[in-house]
Amino acid sequence: MPIISPSLLACDFLRLKEVCDMLNRSEADWFHLDVMDGRFVPNISFGMPVIEKIRNATHKPCDVHLMIEEPGRYAADFKAAGADHLTVHYEACPHLHRNLMQIKNLGMKAGVAINPHTPVQLLQDVLEYTDVVILMSVDPGFGGQPFIPHSLNKIRLLRERIDQMKLDTIIEVDGGVTLQNGPAILEAGAHALVAGTIIFNADQPEEMIRQFKHL
Repeated sequence: MPIISPSLLACDFLRLKEVCDMLNRSEADWFHLDVMDGRFVPNISFGMPVIEKIRNATHKPCDVHLMIEEPGRYAADFKAAGADHLTVHYEACPHLHRNLMQIKNLGMKAGVAINPHTPVQLLQDVLEYTDVVILMSVDPGFGGQPFIPHSLNKIRLLRERIDQMKLDTIIEVDGGVTLQNGPAILEAGAHALVAGTIIFNADQPEEMIRQFKHL
């Protein structure tokens, strides 16, 4: 079964405790938390105080995705806030190996995300240090965008390389994931699916998560 990581960016923040309770009851595996700084991406979301509250409301892993400049400056703060996985963007890290080792040394799972235009081949020299790769299948910054079809080929290429290297790296796909394209994403080689708008706009979000889990 796929790992399901609902993106709380799409939830109603006035009802955050109810949302956390629902996710705890549900078949969701991780809480996906998108941190945006208004510089690396045009949007601004939330930071450490919100993650601390979410951490106190769940025992499920907090899957923190940093869409920010200079992520190394804040890694220890996100660890203190409760991040279990910390993912930085290839495009924001001129010293990516250093960033990944910093995250690992702080006791978190280390992730790297790449934008739709970034070739997966550029991760070749850091894959062995990476626990999670987030393939962005939309342009990062805003929810509700349609899936970019070329992402399927990127998933296949990355999965082939991970298998060749005999790694346990998880491929997580983020952006435009639906019940309709989910099977093709998983067949291409993804392990984890991020979905936000489609889950939190559903009449029965918990049931929507169940359907994703059983794709």
